[in-house]
Amino acid sequence: MSQPHRVVIVAFPGIELLDATGPAEVFSVASRVGRGDRSGYLVRIATADGAPVTTSSGVRLMADLDFDDVLGPIDTLLVAGAIELVDGGVEPVIDHQVASWLRRAAPRARRIGSICAGAHLLAAAGLLEGRPATTHWLTAGRLAAEHPGVRVDPDPIFIRDGRVWTCAGVTSGMDMALAMVAEDHGQDLALATARLMVMYVKRSGGQSQFSVPLSVQGSSDDRIDELRRWIAEHLAEDLSLEALAARTHLSTRHFTRLFHQRTSTTPAAYVEAARLEAARRLLEDSDRSLPEVAAASGLGSVETLHRVFRRRLGTTPAEYRRRF
Repeated sequence: MSQPHRVVIVAFPGIELLDATGPAEVFSVASRVGRGDRSGYLVRIATADGAPVTTSSGVRLMADLDFDDVLGPIDTLLVAGAIELVDGGVEPVIDHQVASWLRRAAPRARRIGSICAGAHLLAAAGLLEGRPATTHWLTAGRLAAEHPGVRVDPDPIFIRDGRVWTCAGVTSGMDMALAMVAEDHGQDLALATARLMVMYVKRSGGQSQFSVPLSVQGSSDDRIDELRRWIAEHLAEDLSLEALAARTHLSTRHFTRLFHQRTSTTPAAYVEAARLEAARRLLEDSDRSLPEVAAASGLGSVETLHRVFRRRLGTTPAEYRRRF
């Protein structure tokens, strides 16, 4: 039997606990399931000084290595992420000592990856330049703004670009680890691992099915806030650009500019997101038929319902209902 794949997961204070332990458990289960006929995984947690770190949940995570102990080739180098609340918003934590070490260690790794906001650390280390990448949907805009050379896509569960992998928020690190198992040992072992862990070996849809489309920033204009509340209560009515502009007593041009300035989206995109949100809730919480869901949410027809779900969530209404 060949040597096990050496996996090093980088941790630092404040990381999300599951960012580190989720992928570690996937690799561990894969090793146990596949024992006897293939190499497994040897997972180690590395911190800057080898000391335990306190995660965002308050649980202390023990380290196996300090950075200086990580010698020789690395099969898979992963970095966990951390986010913090600042002035009511969410900010990724950038540990520059970690980013610096990643820059030096990456050439020794066959495969590198990030979990959740760990993508910001890979970007800070210069490892995502010119590549497509994803991260938690809450910090994707920040990643794109601070690293314009990175092609940020906020929707996928994970992205692989050559030897560089990035994934979305928290539990998606387990999805990414399963995909790595499939790459290393084949789909059969990945499927057996997923079954034992009661996971989907590949879940449908992207991050947007878990985010809240209505979580645009609040506006400082009472007319826009009042209109947003009115939209939520009248989704089945005429919400065309002309109708909304008339309701605010503005020209369509002025209204469009003001709405975008206050919400960072267009009226049409906002209305569609609000209707999609309503449709999702009806599918989750009721047994109403698809025509009834389409009508009540304002999407109108089952055809439109399907089209919006496919385009925005990457799944069908029926599949969404079955899963959620």
